[in-house]
Amino acid sequence: MRRFEGKVALVTGGSSGIGRATALAFAREGAVVVVAARREAEGQGTVSAIEKQGGEASFVRTDVSSEKEVRAAIEYTVKRHGRLDVLFNNAGVEGKNAPIAELDGADFDHTFGVNVKAVWLAMKHALPHLARTHGTIVNNGSVVADIGLAGTTIYSASKGAVHTLTRTAAIEFLPAGVRVNAVAPGPTQTDMAVRTFGSPDNLKAFAKARVPAGSAGRPEDIAETVLYLASPEASFLVGQIVTVDGGVTAQ
Repeated sequence: MRRFEGKVALVTGGSSGIGRATALAFAREGAVVVVAARREAEGQGTVSAIEKQGGEASFVRTDVSSEKEVRAAIEYTVKRHGRLDVLFNNAGVEGKNAPIAELDGADFDHTFGVNVKAVWLAMKHALPHLARTHGTIVNNGSVVADIGLAGTTIYSASKGAVHTLTRTAAIEFLPAGVRVNAVAPGPTQTDMAVRTFGSPDNLKAFAKARVPAGSAGRPEDIAETVLYLASPEASFLVGQIVTVDGGVTAQ
């Protein structure tokens, strides 16, 4: 039997990158997947890819910085499928990366609105439904929450907040039977990473210089860790930040 047979997983930001890879992986393991994202064409593309591999999925357009839309995505999932077992809070933005002196409050508010507020909102509104199924939450953090990388102050701070939200919510939600953990990717081959580093070649050069494994990770590497954290095999993992970074933080 596949690990998530009969389960329902909601993946935010499932239109590309790590979110898309994780949505596909959940479906491969038997879950019904709801893809919540802003970009409809790309989100429907993830749904089509799941259906082509024999899975079941649907798309709901969602701006995760809006409480109304986050709540609606969760209600859509439960109304359509009768339950919610896994929430993967993956949606995020890189925001503006520059020295602090070149950033302003609007840059801060935008990045925190998507990377932090959205995680908080989704956890809040998903909790009653996850409590009924003794479900799980996995948040997407980042290795830059734990290392200094010049020019990424707002993004790094937002991911540090995600890690802290994860630990605190884990203790708060556990009495309801809901586990909360996070994955912290290192440099990963995604469109967001390419935008952050300026080009695929820059990402490749950074990974070669800074990642002991010699290259950036694949979205599928992160996806498999998310599935483990959401699975019964990880039932004693609570409030943990699991780093998947090719050895960056081992140095």
